[in-house]
Amino acid sequence: MAHSPSAGAIGEIRIIAQNKKLAHDLDVERHLEAGIVLCGSEVKSIRGGRVVLTGAHVRILGGEALVFGLTINEYAFSHQFTHEPLAQRKLLLHTHEIAKLQRDLEQKGCTAAISRIYWRGSRVKLDISIGTGKKLHDKRQTIKEADARRDMQRAKR
Repeated sequence: MAHSPSAGAIGEIRIIAQNKKLAHDLDVERHLEAGIVLCGSEVKSIRGGRVVLTGAHVRILGGEALVFGLTINEYAFSHQFTHEPLAQRKLLLHTHEIAKLQRDLEQKGCTAAISRIYWRGSRVKLDISIGTGKKLHDKRQTIKEADARRDMQRAKR
């Protein structure tokens, strides 16, 4: 599913953070957009760009989709009402989306990782990449293809 910014304020996308290494490590089959439950200090910290996506992945527990490994660093000015940086956080998905995600994750080698976090209007959204891990030879092939594309672009100029 392609995400393209639209002219309206509700559909405008502003990327906060991306996991660029994910495309190298994962053979992505599909994407899923999800909201996330956050407290006030987490939102303030995200506004400051203090979020790390490396290692963030999704699991289904008790019929709920949860994100693990998403680091939202503490907000400096939230003294006693601070949050846990590595806490598991609930994702906001429809029941049928959770069921489909669970079927996907039950397949051998399939994983769901967070590829980017962004603002859609005033809401924080996650882009979940669902796919299988690449083997070493697949990674080498991806690097060769990227090099070939880069060489072709240079030749055009």
